[in-house]
Amino acid sequence: MKIGLQINRFDWEGSPKNIGSHLQDIVMAAEEAGFDSIWVMDHFFQLDPMLGKAQDPMLEAYTTLGFIAASTKTVKLGTLVSGVIYREPALLIKAVTTLDVLSGGRAYFGIGAGWYEQEAIALGFLNPLTSKRFDRLEEALQITHKMFNDDTSSYDSHFYKLKKPMNHPLPLTQPHPPILIGGGGEQRTLKLVAQYGDACNVFGVGSVTNAEHKFNVLKKHCKDLGRNYDEIEKTVSIGRSIEMVVHDAEDTISFAKALHDIDATHIMISIGNGSLKPFANLKQILTEIRAI
Repeated sequence: MKIGLQINRFDWEGSPKNIGSHLQDIVMAAEEAGFDSIWVMDHFFQLDPMLGKAQDPMLEAYTTLGFIAASTKTVKLGTLVSGVIYREPALLIKAVTTLDVLSGGRAYFGIGAGWYEQEAIALGFLNPLTSKRFDRLEEALQITHKMFNDDTSSYDSHFYKLKKPMNHPLPLTQPHPPILIGGGGEQRTLKLVAQYGDACNVFGVGSVTNAEHKFNVLKKHCKDLGRNYDEIEKTVSIGRSIEMVVHDAEDTISFAKALHDIDATHIMISIGNGSLKPFANLKQILTEIRAI
């Protein structure tokens, strides 16, 4: 079982002046503790009211991942996940490729349809609820496969038209950075995972039973499309912070085992309040989870 750390807040004591130095301390501690991956949200406002207030500190994702890449050596890096409404697909693909090259082949390509209407309207992005976001997502995934595979032939579809989608240098990761599609939508999102994805991320599932249901839906889509379900990485955001994991290690390990039994291969834990103290007690816990 792989374990990821999602850094989803930057409002720790002393921010914004210490965001850079404290973030560096966090990611170095995470790598030392045994995390396999580090993730940031691709948002421009904090998620209001889920994680705080909209005006709480939030950093641009790919600048942040580049900073984290320079501060680490082994952990994989990605977004959970990039909304297709925020950037033209070719620009997003170039950003992920750049991250992969500069990190020595450690990037994931995290992408989803987007949903945060408040943020989008405030900043002048496409409104995710009225922009046919799932159709845009499918086209973006088609373009991603073209550019990662050095196919420079033109792409001409409803939303996006590229005359020569060149992407040099190509990613170091072969055949390409894993394409992780976020969301648990059963009719469109999980079908897109079966068609185009190397990994999925389901979140807000609430229980092992709900996660199992989502994976069974994915399994059916794979069967219908002739896709090998077993080759898709199943990741789950478990809704627990590092403080919660340390406080109730036995329950977290049991939860991870139960998720593994229903096909999950990679779980995501959140940073919590940003304290470095829990990392001192995480190493053995993560070792037991990774051994599942």
